[in-house]
Amino acid sequence: MMNMMNEMMNGGMGLMMPGMFLGMTLWLLLLAVLTWALITWLNRRWGRPQPRQEYLSPPEPAAREILQQRFARGEIDQATFQQMREQLGGHQPFLQRCSE
Repeated sequence: MMNMMNEMMNGGMGLMMPGMFLGMTLWLLLLAVLTWALITWLNRRWGRPQPRQEYLSPPEPAAREILQQRFARGEIDQATFQQMREQLGGHQPFLQRCSE
């Protein structure tokens, strides 16, 4: 009888240890998810969006900036520059600033 109780207790403890490990792992995982959710919620509430790839990459230059760079490098002449600038809809006195 005593031998049978020892076998039952050892078998029960053998199955209990993995169950405790699994339970503790699940609780830690739940705690990590809740922490992440709280931090994300607080950041959104305070107006700090999460960094995204589009925020990290530098913006592409606008058409007017490219046109001004090409004119400054001498790739296009003044008449072409003025014609292209008018097509873009800009009447900014860029040539006057360059000639001063």
